[in-house]
Amino acid sequence: MSIKLYVGNLSYEMTEEQLNTLFSEAGEVTSAKIINDRQTGQPRGFGFVEMETKMEGQKAISMLNGRTLDGRPLTVNEAKPQQKGGFGGGGGGYRH
Repeated sequence: MSIKLYVGNLSYEMTEEQLNTLFSEAGEVTSAKIINDRQTGQPRGFGFVEMETKMEGQKAISMLNGRTLDGRPLTVNEAKPQQKGGFGGGGGGYRH
């Protein structure tokens, strides 16, 4: 069963390919997505990575949470499904 991870404090220059490569150190990456601002299209400094298994996700959290990358300490934890009426005003999506 796959696991979705929240990744925060990313450099604004980081690409989805680099994010995928970074997390592949811990296991099989299903997807890597950096979130962009809807109006400007600029990166917002966070994203989500889906790992193939829960075990690989836990390994990624252990390996990468707090690791300094481009002078920034990463925040990596399991993403929680967004509650209805929560941030963003709608259902679906994920939050950290």
